[in-house]
Amino acid sequence: MVSAGSFADDGSADNGTAVDFRGNPVDKSKTGGWLGAGLILGTEFAERVCVMGISMNLVTYLVGDLHLSNSRSANIVTNFMGTLNLLALLGGFLADAKLGRYMTVAIFATVAAMGVSLLTIATSVSSMRPPVCADFRKKQHECVVASGGQLAMVFASLYTIALGAGGIKANVSGFGTDQFDIRDPKEEKQMIFFFSRFYFCISLGSLFAVTVLVYIQDNVGRGWGYGISAAAMVIGVLVLLAGTPRYRYRRPEGSPLTVIWRVLYLAWRKRRVAYSGDASELNEYHTSKVAHTERFRCLDKAAVTESKNQSPTKKVSVACTLTQVEEVKMILKLLPIWSTCILFWTVYSQMTTFSVEQATYMNRNIGRSFVFPSGSLSLFLFLSILLFTSLNEKILVPLAARITHNVQGITSLQRVAVGLVFSILAMIVSAVVEKERRMHVNKYRTNISAFWLVPQFFLVGAGEAFAYVGQLEFFIREAPERMKSMSTGLFLATLSMGFFLSSLLVSLVDKATNGGWLKNNLNKGRLDYFYWMLAVLGVINFMAFLVFASRHEYKVLNYSMNGEGKELGAIKDEEIVEEKTVGVDV
Repeated sequence: MVSAGSFADDGSADNGTAVDFRGNPVDKSKTGGWLGAGLILGTEFAERVCVMGISMNLVTYLVGDLHLSNSRSANIVTNFMGTLNLLALLGGFLADAKLGRYMTVAIFATVAAMGVSLLTIATSVSSMRPPVCADFRKKQHECVVASGGQLAMVFASLYTIALGAGGIKANVSGFGTDQFDIRDPKEEKQMIFFFSRFYFCISLGSLFAVTVLVYIQDNVGRGWGYGISAAAMVIGVLVLLAGTPRYRYRRPEGSPLTVIWRVLYLAWRKRRVAYSGDASELNEYHTSKVAHTERFRCLDKAAVTESKNQSPTKKVSVACTLTQVEEVKMILKLLPIWSTCILFWTVYSQMTTFSVEQATYMNRNIGRSFVFPSGSLSLFLFLSILLFTSLNEKILVPLAARITHNVQGITSLQRVAVGLVFSILAMIVSAVVEKERRMHVNKYRTNISAFWLVPQFFLVGAGEAFAYVGQLEFFIREAPERMKSMSTGLFLATLSMGFFLSSLLVSLVDKATNGGWLKNNLNKGRLDYFYWMLAVLGVINFMAFLVFASRHEYKVLNYSMNGEGKELGAIKDEEIVEEKTVGVDV
C-alpha cells in the first residue's frame, strides 16, 4: 500500500507533477487515464450502493419498525445525510494536508465498511427493535416506540457510515481527475467527460440500491439488505487496493485551511499598513504561480513586505506569498455560487423522506400479488439521472460545443441553472400530486396509484443530472490545484447544508403550524403547502443564483511552451495574449 511518506519531498517530482506509487515520475502508458480512473470509480460505485441502499429506505424502517413519528424520522434521515456530506470537509482537509487522496479514500472506505456491518447487526437482532405493531400508521398510540438504547445502536452505525462515506466522497472525484494530464489535449478531452461518466457510474450503483436492495430489505430482511451493502463496500476497498500500481498520485502540499487562516489573519493585522496598490510590491510577485487579480484587494495586504513609513531595511516580519493570497481569493469567489446551490439539495432530500412516506399511503399493487416497495420509487429518480447524463454526453455537450466552438460545450454554471429550474418544477408537481392524493383519500375514500409520484422523482433526477455534475465540475476546476480535495468537500457541504436546511424547515414549519402541515398521518396534514413553500423559496434562490453567476469569471489555465501552468483569475490584458476569461455565462 502507498503511504503518505511515498510522496515526501525527495526531489523526484515537484508539487504539480504526478508520480507513481513508488514516487517516481509516471509512465503515462501504464498509469492513469481511464485505466486508473475506472478502478477508482469502482470504489465510488460501492459507496453509493452502501449509502443509497440505506438512506432511500431508512425512513420506512424508522417509522414502520422503530415506530418514530414522520417528522422525527425525516429529520434523522436528513441529519444523517447532512453529516455525511459535512464530514467530506474533514476528508478533504486530511487529504490535502497530510494523507493524500489515495490513502484517505482507502482509510475511510474501510471505516464505511465497518459502519454498514454494524448496521447489519443492529437491524438483524430482534432485541434492537420494539415489539411489532400492526398497522402502525393508523394505531400509533398503541405501539411502543424504540428505546434510547435501541436508537443508540442505529445512530452509532449511521454516523460511522457517515464518517467513512464523507471521506470517500471528498476525494474520489479529485483522485479520478488526477489520472488525467490537462496539459495533454487528448487527456484533457477525456477529463471533460470524466465528470459525466463518474456520475453515470454512481447512478448505476444507486439504481441497484433502490431496486434490488430495497426489495430485499422489505421482503427478505433488513439484515440481508444491509449485509449486501457491507459486502459491496469490502469489495470496493479491495478493488481500490488492487489498482495501486495503476494510479497517478499527487503529493499533499499542506493544509489549505492553514493558508486561508493565515491570509485572512495577516490581512486584518496589516489593515493599516500603507500599500500603494502596485502589485509588484507584493511578496514573490514575479514568481507567483497565480496572476494577481483586483477582486478582494483588501487581502493583498497579507502579501505586503514593506511599508512606506518604514526604512528600506525594516521589513514587515511576516508576509504571505502572492500565490497564497490569490488562492484564497479563488475560494472566496466560489462562496456566492456555493450559497445558492444549497436549496437544490433541500428539494432533493424530500425524495428520501416525505415522498417515500407518501408512497406508503398510496396504491402500490402491480397485478394481484406484487407490491411495489415505496423506497424503490427512487428508481425513477436514478433512471432520469442516467437518461439525462447520457443525453448530456452524447447529444447536448457535442451540439453545444459545435455551436459555441468551445470544447466544454455547456458551462458548469449553465448546468447548475438548469438543475435549479428542474427542482422548482419538481416541487410544483409534488404539491399538485399531494393535493390530489389527499382529496381522493378524504373525499372519495380511494388511494390513487403511487406512480403518480413518478413525475416529481423524474424532475428531481433530471435536475440532479445537471446540478450535481455542474457543481462538482465548477468547484474542482475553479479552485486552486492544491485545494482540490477541500473544494470537493466545499461542494459536498452544499449537500450537507441542503439536508440540514430541510431538517430546520421541517422543525420550523411543524412548530409554526402547530403540527398542522406535517402530521404523523399525512391524510390529515397539508404536505402540499410545504412543497409550495419550497417552490417559492426555489424561485427566490434562482434569481439570486443568476445575479451571482453573471458576475463570476472562470479561472483560465495559461500554459507556457515548456508545459508549466499558471492559474489565472481576472486576467489583465497585458498578461495574456490569446486566452481570455469567460465572463457572464448565465
